[in-house]
Amino acid sequence: MRRDPRFDILFEPVRIGPVTAPNRFYQVPHCNGMGHQYPSSMAEMRGVKAEGGWGVVNTEECEITHTSELTSAIECRLWDDSDIPVLAKMVERVHAHGSLAGIEPAHLGAGAANTYSREIPMGPAARPIDLHEPVHARAMDKADIKAFRQMHVDAAIRSKKAGFDIVYVYAGHDMTTLMHFLQADRNDRSDEYGGSLENRVRLLREVIEDTKDAIGDTCAVAVRLAVDEMLGARGISCDAEGRDIVEMLAELPDLWDVNVSGWENDSATSRFTDEGYQTDYVSFVKQVTTKPVVGVGRFTSPDTMVSLVKNGVLDLIGAARPSIADPFLPKKIDEGRVEDIRECIGCNICVSGDFLGAPMRCTQNPTMGEEWRKGWHPERIAPKTADETVLIVGGGPAGLEAARALGQRGYDVTLAEGRGVLGGRVHIESQLPGLTQWRRVADYREYQISQMANVAVYLNSPLSADQALEFGADHIVLATGSDWDTTGIGRSNRRAIDGHDAGSVLSVDAICAGQSPTGPVLIFDDDYYYMAGVLAEKLRADGHDVTYVTPTADVSHWTHNTMEQARIQTRLMEMGVEIVPLHNLTGIRSGHVELSCVYTDVVKKVDCASVIPVTMRNPKQDLFWALRDRASSLTRIGDCDAPGTIAAAVYAGHRFARELGEPEVSGVPFKRELPALAVD
Repeated sequence: MRRDPRFDILFEPVRIGPVTAPNRFYQVPHCNGMGHQYPSSMAEMRGVKAEGGWGVVNTEECEITHTSELTSAIECRLWDDSDIPVLAKMVERVHAHGSLAGIEPAHLGAGAANTYSREIPMGPAARPIDLHEPVHARAMDKADIKAFRQMHVDAAIRSKKAGFDIVYVYAGHDMTTLMHFLQADRNDRSDEYGGSLENRVRLLREVIEDTKDAIGDTCAVAVRLAVDEMLGARGISCDAEGRDIVEMLAELPDLWDVNVSGWENDSATSRFTDEGYQTDYVSFVKQVTTKPVVGVGRFTSPDTMVSLVKNGVLDLIGAARPSIADPFLPKKIDEGRVEDIRECIGCNICVSGDFLGAPMRCTQNPTMGEEWRKGWHPERIAPKTADETVLIVGGGPAGLEAARALGQRGYDVTLAEGRGVLGGRVHIESQLPGLTQWRRVADYREYQISQMANVAVYLNSPLSADQALEFGADHIVLATGSDWDTTGIGRSNRRAIDGHDAGSVLSVDAICAGQSPTGPVLIFDDDYYYMAGVLAEKLRADGHDVTYVTPTADVSHWTHNTMEQARIQTRLMEMGVEIVPLHNLTGIRSGHVELSCVYTDVVKKVDCASVIPVTMRNPKQDLFWALRDRASSLTRIGDCDAPGTIAAAVYAGHRFARELGEPEVSGVPFKRELPALAVD
C-alpha cells in the first residue's frame, strides 16, 4: 500500500537554515527519564523514532553546566567535552535512518536547586527558586551574563562536535533563565537587561546571535518560545508581549518552535484539553516570520496535520506524546496504514517518569523505554517458537494486548470475554468525565485483532474452570481484572473500617455501572490517583452533594506526576465539592461518618447518606485457584495478578506475549548500564 495522495504535503522536505528536514514530522524535545543515567536507552529510543519516519528527532532539555542542574530529574548533560560521546551515540542512531538530530541546551536558573553540584542558582533577580526547596537564586551581574552567554556558545560548539544538525536556544515552559529574563514579574532589573520588553529580550537576542556565529554555518539554530503563559494580562500572551517578542526576533533564528507555558499547559491531559488546543495561541507566528514554524497539540490525525500546513499555521508538525505512543506514526501514514496508528490517549503516564526519576513509560506503547534494555521494538516481534495454542480469559487491556502481540507472533489465540464488549476497565472508565480518549487503548487492539485470522474472540463468554480446560489450549492466560474493595482497607487503614458493611456503602464499580447513590455522598480517596476525583466530578454533575475526604493534603495527590492535580482540584472546587484533606475515614454510621485527623487523631462527624471508598482493588482470582492444580500452563497477567495502572496492565500483556516460549533468563532480565569507576 502507498499513502493517500492528500497526505503528500506531509512528506515534503523543509529547509531549516543550512539543513533540510526530509519531511514535516518533527519530534520536539521531550523529557524521558533516561538522559545521562541511561544514555543507551535514550539513544535507542530516539533512533527508533527516526526509523519510524520522524524527520527531526530532538533530545530532551540538555543541561549545559553543572551550575544549573535538575537533580533528581534525569536530563541529558553537556557540561564539558566528556559528555559529547554519550550524545554522539544518539546522533548516530538518528542519522542512521536519514533524520536530523536536534539538541535543546538549557540553563534552568531559578528552575533548579542544584542539589547535586551545590552551586548557587542564578537568575535575572534574587528570588526563591520555583521548587519547594529552601534555596534562593542570586541576581546575575554583568560578569554572570557574560559567562552565561559563553556557556551557550560552548554548548553549541560541543553540540556541533557531537554531530547535531539543529541546536536550540530555549526560552520556554517557565523554567529556563532565558524565559525568566523575558518575564516582567521575574525580571525587575534596572539595567539594559530589564524594564522595557526590548531590554528583557536583549539576552535572548544575544544568545541567538552568539549561537549562530559559533555554529550557524552548518547547524540550524532554533528558538523554542512560549508565546502565551495562560495568565492573561499578568504574563506573556499571544495578543501582546508574546507576539511582540516574535516580531522583534522574527528573522533571526532558523526555526521557531512555539507553544504555551508552563509545561502543565503545553502537555495538558486529554481530560482537560482537546487535540490541537494550542493552535489559537500560536497561529499568528507564521504571519510575522518567513522562517519555518513548528507547533504541537497532541496531533494524531493526518487530516488535521494537513490542514495546519495548508492553512499556513505550521510548517512542521510537532509531537512529543504522539511520537511516544507510536514512534512509527509517520511511516504508517506514508504506507497507507492510518488505521494502524496507536493514538496517544493524553494520560501523561509518560510525563510521570520525569517526576519519578525513572525511564519513561506509555499506556499505549508498552515497548517505550525497553528498546535497548530488552530489545523490544514497537512494530517487530519474534515469531512463535512452537505450534501452540493460547486461551486468554478476559478482554481488558492486559488480555487485549496479550492477544494482539501473540497473534502478531503467529500463535493461535482464543480470547474469551465475559461481557458483551471488549475493553474491560478501559471501556468502563472511558465513559467517565474527561476520559473518553482512553477508549483508544481498546479500540486500537480490537482493530488489530480483527485483522488476524489466527485470533478468535468470543464475547458474553464467562468461563468456569472446566470450560477453560475443555478448550485444550497449551497455555491458559488469565486477565480477569479486579474489583474495587468496599471494606476501606488500603494505605491508611490496614483493617476494615468499622461499619463498612452498612447499607450506605457503595462500590466504585456500582457507580461506574450506573447506580445512583442516595442523599449526600462522601467519597473517601485513599487511592490518590484519578478515580476518586473523576467520581466526585461525575456525581456532582449529576446533582449530588459531594464531600471528598482524603488523608493527603490535596485531591488526587498522585496526579502531581501527570501535571493535572491543580486542574482536578480547581474543577471540584468550582463545582462545589466540599474537600476535606488530611483526614482518614475511621467509622461509618447511620447518617454520618467519623473522620480522624491524620496528625492529631481528633475525630469529627460528617453527615452523609452514601459512602464510596476509593481505596484499593481486589484481584479476581477465583478462576486461577480453580485451575491452579489442573492446568499445565497457567499465568495471571494485569490487574488479576496485581492491580495497577492501565499502562502496567498493557505492559503485562505484552511481556507475556514476548516471553512465551523464549528461554528463561536467569538474574536481571534486562541490560543495565553501570557507571565506570573513576581513575583516582
